[in-house]
Amino acid sequence: MRSAALRRMTTVALAATLGLGLAACGGAGGAQESVTWRLAETHPGDYPTTKADEWFAEELKKRSDGRITVDVYPDAQLGEERDVLEQMQMGSVELNRTNANLVGEFVPSWKAFGIPYAFDSEEHFWNYLQGDGGKAKLEELSEMGVEGLTYYDSGARSLYTTGKPVEEPEDLAGRNIRVQPGSITAEVVEKLGGSATTMDFGEVYSSLETGVIDGAENNLPSYVSTRHYEVAQNLTLNEHQRVPEVLMIAQSAMDQLSEEDQKLVREVARESTEVQRELWREEVAESRKTLEKAGVTITELDDKQAFKDAVSDLRDRYAGQYGDFMDAVEAAKKQ
Repeated sequence: MRSAALRRMTTVALAATLGLGLAACGGAGGAQESVTWRLAETHPGDYPTTKADEWFAEELKKRSDGRITVDVYPDAQLGEERDVLEQMQMGSVELNRTNANLVGEFVPSWKAFGIPYAFDSEEHFWNYLQGDGGKAKLEELSEMGVEGLTYYDSGARSLYTTGKPVEEPEDLAGRNIRVQPGSITAEVVEKLGGSATTMDFGEVYSSLETGVIDGAENNLPSYVSTRHYEVAQNLTLNEHQRVPEVLMIAQSAMDQLSEEDQKLVREVARESTEVQRELWREEVAESRKTLEKAGVTITELDDKQAFKDAVSDLRDRYAGQYGDFMDAVEAAKKQ
């Protein structure tokens, strides 16, 4: 692969010397100039997805002999996740790491990831993502003009609140809970007895602090990295959803590359998943320690049946709507 890369670079240099104005082009055997892309990331620099983004960027630059440079922009520097999805469709951002729940606004079939209690465990979840069902789901992203490269771990989503802890669904009555825009989660919260409030991620801390909302739902590392635990000190591990993160690239960006380099991008992205999963496991353990040290009230639920029962009709309705998804989820139990 390295000799092929050197031949391409020599061809470009020769064309420039001869004044032929050689343009970048894709396809097998075509010469290709270097590209520099932007990768949007909403989380801070020390978050597992951001570290995986950086690993992906570094490996891609190294293995492409510098032909492909990816600059990672953490802390929502390029905008909140939904805004970046729109920017990708316009071609102004090439790469993005986002949560699958938000993708449902752009690719309706992806709303299926929000079905509550679809997955029994972390193992079941990853059996699905790495099996035929998960691969087919990535292919659906072509509907919005992007290619899904790989999944990242996002753990299980649970509730956290101000005021009294949530020990059963009835404890959510009359309380405003922030949910992601365009997701099934709003209906999940309503079924559990709360009132769902749609809000961008960056607004949650101040809204919790000022009482605009009474709680939110997310995974442990996000709860800690955003410091939401400082203003909402009750965590209930009801684990109502397991929703992946997805790394995607605009099709217009991928089309700039030769077939060899397109293959390289996909290969490095897949490898970055294992890097991210290991970082995620470490971060979850550290997050738990941080919360315990901060005196957060952590409500463990040995039996989640009351929460499952509260959303059972919602789950059944969406299972009927997204039958192919649920068939693949069911098949993943047997892997």
